[in-house]
Amino acid sequence: MSIQTRSRHVIHMLFPISLLFVFAVSSFIVLMLAADLYASTTDRFLSNDESRTALSYLTEKIRQNDTGGGLGVTDLDGRQCLSLSADYNGTVYVNYIYEYDGMLKELFIKEGIDVPLKNGNDIIEISSFMVDELDENIYRFTVVDSEGLETSMIIAERSRP
Repeated sequence: MSIQTRSRHVIHMLFPISLLFVFAVSSFIVLMLAADLYASTTDRFLSNDESRTALSYLTEKIRQNDTGGGLGVTDLDGRQCLSLSADYNGTVYVNYIYEYDGMLKELFIKEGIDVPLKNGNDIIEISSFMVDELDENIYRFTVVDSEGLETSMIIAERSRP
């Protein structure tokens, strides 16, 4: 009887250990899948956030400066720029928004002053920025973020009749 009891105890000990091992491996696999899913979702969110932030920034700037037909598309140093001009105490200033060296930049200068585009303030990292004038006061802005995701927005200038 002593032999049967001993083998019975070994089986009783091996089964919980093997069950614990299966549980640990399963938990590790689920944890690795969840971490991969989290990383891909976070990357997608950040990529989407870059392009949406850039377009939201453009929208807000246009709404702030939408007076007297001051919105336009200008070509400076071979780059397409959104130009927002406004009169401050009798002096006309222009705010240029453009892409330069992988960054959306903004340059606020007095009209007629020649300043290199590299001197603009960095807004957010992007790969490309395009402005298309669809109609007299309707514009399409296209931003390509650092991950290559292209996002577009169409906006109308309200100050022009």
